[in-house]
This record gives sequence, C-alpha cells and structure tokens, in this order.
Amino acid sequence: MYVCGPTVYDLPHLGHGRYTLIWDVARRWFTFRGLEVRFVSNITDIDDNIIARALRDGVDESEVARIYEDQWWDAMTRLGVARPSDTPHATQFVDQMVELISTLLELDVAYATSDGIYFDVSRVADYGLLAGQPLDSLRAGARIEANDEKRSPLDFALWKNAKPAEPSWSAPFGDGRPGWHTECVVMSLELLGDGFDLHCGGFDLKFPHHENERAQAVAAGRPFAQHWAHNGWVMVGAEKMSKSLNNFTSLTHLLEETDARAYRLLVLRSHYRSPIEVSPATIADAERALSRLDALARRFGLPALAGQTLEVKSSFNWEGPGLDLLERVCQKLDDDLDTPLAVALLFDAVSAANALADAGDEWSARALASAVAALFGALGLALESVGDEVDAASAALVSQRDQARAEKDWAEADRLRAELVALGWTVEDSDSGTQIRHS
Repeated sequence: MYVCGPTVYDLPHLGHGRYTLIWDVARRWFTFRGLEVRFVSNITDIDDNIIARALRDGVDESEVARIYEDQWWDAMTRLGVARPSDTPHATQFVDQMVELISTLLELDVAYATSDGIYFDVSRVADYGLLAGQPLDSLRAGARIEANDEKRSPLDFALWKNAKPAEPSWSAPFGDGRPGWHTECVVMSLELLGDGFDLHCGGFDLKFPHHENERAQAVAAGRPFAQHWAHNGWVMVGAEKMSKSLNNFTSLTHLLEETDARAYRLLVLRSHYRSPIEVSPATIADAERALSRLDALARRFGLPALAGQTLEVKSSFNWEGPGLDLLERVCQKLDDDLDTPLAVALLFDAVSAANALADAGDEWSARALASAVAALFGALGLALESVGDEVDAASAALVSQRDQARAEKDWAEADRLRAELVALGWTVEDSDSGTQIRHS
C-alpha cells in the first residue's frame, strides 16, 4: 500500500490530517481483518517549495526539510497515526530516478529541452485513464505556456537542469534534480515491487500526479498499482483547503486546541471519498460524541486501545451481542470502507449497552461495550476511561453518594448528585459506582 506523503516545507494543515487519518484507518482495518500490510508513505524532501522556503529563511534546503518533517511526525503522533512500514525520502532514491529517466529516453518516450527532460504523454495510449478523460480533451483544457519547448502542454518534467545555488545531482543527461512525478513512481516500485496492490492519496493528486506516475511505469513496461483510492477534500466554505489557496488552518493549531481523537471521529463520520468541513461547530459536535464513548469506557472500565499498535480481530473475545455487532460492522467497512455507517452502528451499540446495564443484564451489556471499544480501537480511536482529577471534597461527596445508593436512600443520593453538579461535575452511574467528570 503506497500513500503519497508530504512535501516538507511548512506546517501540516487539516487536509493533510484528514488524508493521513483515512489511510491510517484503511491500513488498520486491513490488519484487523487478518491481512499483512506493508504501508509505504514517502517524504518529498527536495522540491521548488522547499528551495523557495530555504531562500526566504536563509537556510539550507536540507534544514528546511528536517524542521518541517519533525513537525509532520509530531502532528502524526498526536493524531494517533501509526508509523508507516517505510518512509522513503526522495533524495535517497535519485540514482534510481536517473536510471528510470535514462530508460525512458532510450525508449523515445522522453526528450530533452534547454531546461530539462520531459515525458511525451502522447506515447502512452491510455494517458488520462485516471482522470477519466481522453488525451484530446485533456490537451484542450491544458494551460498554454508561452515560449515553451514542450511538444504538448501536458508533457511533464522528469528532470530539471541545475540552476545556480540550487541542489543538484549528476546524471548522464546533465546535472540537475528530479521532477516530483518521477519521485513517487520510483519509490513505490522500488519498495513494493511491480503490480503492488493499492495506491492512495487525495483527489487533487489523481490528475496529473498519479496519472503521470502511472504513465511512466506503463512506458517503462512496469506493471503499476492494481487499485487506486482517493479521498475527498477538507472544505472551507465552497473551496478545498490547501496551501496554494492560502486558506489552510494549521493542524498543529487544531491539536493544541482540541482532543485529537475528535478530529479522527469527525473523519470517521464522513465517507472517505466525500468532502468534509472542519469548523468549530463540527469539531464541537465530534467532541460531544466522543464524550459518550468515554462515558461508556468509564462505566464498564474498558481498556484504552489504538495508538501505534494495530489491533487484530483474533485478539478479542466476541460473544453474544458483541459478535453480532462485529459481523454488522465488518459488513459496512468491508464495503468500500463505509465508516459513517459503521460508526452509526457503534453509537447505536453504545445506547444499547447502557440500556442493557440499566436493565440489569450485565453480561450482555459488557459483551457489547467491549465490542464497541475493540472496534473503535481497530479504527485507531481509543476510548478513555480515566476521568478528571477529583479534589478531596468532591471525592467525599462521591463516597457519600455511593453509600446512600447502597442503602437505597434515593433522596439523599439525588441531593448529593445535585451538590456535585453545582460544583461543575457531570455525574454518571456505573456498575463500579458514581463516576464524575468536568462538564
């Protein structure tokens, strides 16, 4: 499984957070269902944007890449995204890129201009396959560039000739650096081999980036990805969120302001191919939903799952209503990763588990609640059963209320509940006694 990773020249934005969460969930679900997954996601550490940032900040390009890669992994850790099996860096694979470009030149599907080496898209019969448009249609809509030596406006750079004060590498066709589209095709084939299973990324990469990757592999006679999957954008009003539109919100800032699990839950509540809007209102709604899950965890003393560990179905006991929930959730997620329907089933199960416990059916309630925790853990969302730090006075009230309930003094229990609420606590009853948390 190959997922196009970041170009590290700035802080990650919410769109980056969404796509990493989506493909983290997919990887986790494949693993949960018993598949061995080799998950490769690259780091683009040389690029026009990195060079521009280095010039602006007065530092070396490698320093820019290092700073913002560190920021990237910090954000991913806080999001609960499991580290990929491999994180290839573009600069580590330049020799293999030179080899591919040499092959394409020998096959006469690439040509030289005064500024580099370009790929001739007319030499690939089904160019435009991922875009869903024929070559003539794509050519008609392409941006026309003045004084361009390219044979077609759709032709793309495989190699950019060296410029003063820019990093460059040696090649038989002239010193320079690789084009972006060449980086991913080389890294994916080098690490996953011909005909690997799945290539993923955002809809904005479908064309031209992914199509240009595919075209190079086809021209070189290398079987490429067997399947493709693309996720929808994060929206700000009617526009997608992106750095180029200057409308992005820093993912780092979001993670400083809210529980990272709320963003994962928001992502899970939308189908991966659909756009989502991230706003204070949608995050607040996700936080409220998350509080229901944590309340379930406190009531039943459920373990916290997820994190860097990838859960496997066979590690859990599935009994009674929990087994039924597993089968229904698997049906939804096995069908194009339909997380919204799966999450709806899981929240219905939260209500059912509480109702069963209230009715005294502890075995069925616990079996269902445990299945909810295990399935959310499989999706990378850990339920938290640890409550807020309780001061001595509030703890004494909790103890008194538990005693009143044990003696069936319901009026006193209600009075003590009201006193706790007046102190700012949300009060919940569980099989282990009174649970309180800050409202």
